[in-house]
Amino acid sequence: MTSVFCTIVPPHLLEHLAASDNPAVAATARRTLVADAANRTGRLLSLPEAPTAVAPGAESARPRRTVYDAQGATELPGVAVREEGREATGDATVNRAYAGLGATFDLFLKAFQRDSIDGAGLPLLATVHYDRNYGNAFWNGEQMVFGDGDDEIFLDFTLPVDVIGHELAHGFTQYTANLEYFSQSGALNESVSDVFGSLVKQYGLGQNADQADWLIGEGLFHPNVQGTALRSMKAPGTAYDDDVLGKDPQPGHMDDYVRTSRDNGGVHINSGIPNHAFYLAATELGGKAWERAGQIWYDVMTGGTLTPETRFTEFATATVAAAKARYGDGAEIQAVLKAWSAVGVPTD
Repeated sequence: MTSVFCTIVPPHLLEHLAASDNPAVAATARRTLVADAANRTGRLLSLPEAPTAVAPGAESARPRRTVYDAQGATELPGVAVREEGREATGDATVNRAYAGLGATFDLFLKAFQRDSIDGAGLPLLATVHYDRNYGNAFWNGEQMVFGDGDDEIFLDFTLPVDVIGHELAHGFTQYTANLEYFSQSGALNESVSDVFGSLVKQYGLGQNADQADWLIGEGLFHPNVQGTALRSMKAPGTAYDDDVLGKDPQPGHMDDYVRTSRDNGGVHINSGIPNHAFYLAATELGGKAWERAGQIWYDVMTGGTLTPETRFTEFATATVAAAKARYGDGAEIQAVLKAWSAVGVPTD
């Protein structure tokens, strides 16, 4: 199983901030980039755990959450400050992390009958208050880690629940398709996390597909930033346009696919294409996005047909097969076909 270190804020955005004329913004971004590089290297040198077998049935499943406080340091996991079933603390960041872990667990259990992200009751761990002014959140293959942000560009990374869902969904991918974190398979890895992160938010709010904002990280930016979120599944490339941040570079169609050696082949950029395909399928079908579109994507991830090197066309073809297997030749398969066609990805 591949060792993957996955952050919510992409390197290209942090690199842009590191070149800022604002010394405080630039210093914080550089510090975050250095921390991320060290963590990424450390993860590559560690031995990944083997996938856990899926437990039969999840009717009596319960989350097992622990939130730790790094207290401004970088040693993980930190001091345990809230465990499963314990009352809320006086620290809102701790409580948001605890609630976000629970919201993600609830989506996987109640919508997909999956006991935690590995299907076998994996304890969900999170560390808050990581480092000083750390401008990111990440999944390191074993747990979630949240920075407090710099209060100039980024606010507390526990604020958007879809950030929590996104990062935990990297664990879901780790224990299922194990998509390699490079090029198109890496963009799919990122997209799957955006899909399920958005579904965590929608499920918690009880929203239909047409009510959702389809934004990833809405509420993460400081009010002075000209942007609504890190990414938009509804309209890739429109999430932000700011003098300091730059402009959202995500494409929504294969015609605009970005070929780059940065960010593992543009995994955070080109994820906009499969993201938009999911948005189109979900809104075409209507209702709760996790009930049909989400079920199809879940079936693909758990069906055993993907390889770690899966490309967009192969993933798209797998969603068509999954739609047909579960729903037959009805509205579902037509919505999936229409969605991939709209973003320029063939399905045969």
